[in-house]
Amino acid sequence: MVTTAPAAALDIPRTLVTRARSVNDAEVRATVAALAGLAPGDWARDTACAGWTVRDVAAHVVGQFEELPRPWLMIGRVLLARRRHPRLTPLAGHNQCQVDARRSVPPDDLIALLRRFGRQGVRGVDRVPAGVRRRIRLSPLFPESKELAEDSMDYLARVLIARDTWMHRVDICDATGQEFAFGSHDGEIVGQVLLDLALRWSGPPVLLDLGGPVGGRWALGRGAPAVTVHADAVTLMRHLSGRPPRGPLDCEGAVDAAEAVRAARVAF
Repeated sequence: MVTTAPAAALDIPRTLVTRARSVNDAEVRATVAALAGLAPGDWARDTACAGWTVRDVAAHVVGQFEELPRPWLMIGRVLLARRRHPRLTPLAGHNQCQVDARRSVPPDDLIALLRRFGRQGVRGVDRVPAGVRRRIRLSPLFPESKELAEDSMDYLARVLIARDTWMHRVDICDATGQEFAFGSHDGEIVGQVLLDLALRWSGPPVLLDLGGPVGGRWALGRGAPAVTVHADAVTLMRHLSGRPPRGPLDCEGAVDAAEAVRAARVAF
């Protein structure tokens, strides 16, 4: 039997600008559909995001897209967070201000706002030339952005906003028991996570044997793998984001290589 060699995660192409718009649009639609399918009591359920309910997660996602074409809102919330949430990091404080801003908004209105701002946000970013987006740094507002694969507004718009929204859709489904709905764009999002993991990987060679609708076989590093990781792809995404486990991450091989995988994180 012939076994196909795993593809190198480092060779996954970065999402193109033209592709990014359709990925963002598809993820907004998927998240709107997930929220629209919730029962009234689901909105108050706790999520994997510490201190946030499903409703809080939805408010945060709304705020993310609201700010894309309105950067002054982002700046204003960063400044507000310094006063209102001084014990939080700049990014965490800013995110909390997004939640605070919609405390009194009913769930149905949050869904309508996501439809509206999701559409506006994606198109607003498209109106900014890519060269300008690449020159705009996020780190002056969020020092944490220095740890990203690219410290730029372009990376936020092309990669990170869809990834963050996707992971929060996972949070919503985990919290409410709703089945996660996969679409053609999900593989693109997971692939970008694997690319960022590969870009920072300094451990021994690893084979990622991922199951599920967005699974596949991927190699980290070069050479014969020191460890093979068997996991559902979404389970690995939860792990890389630092969320509590919701499925096995089985490692076969060298203990030190397995520990390197378990310690790995990617920004979401």
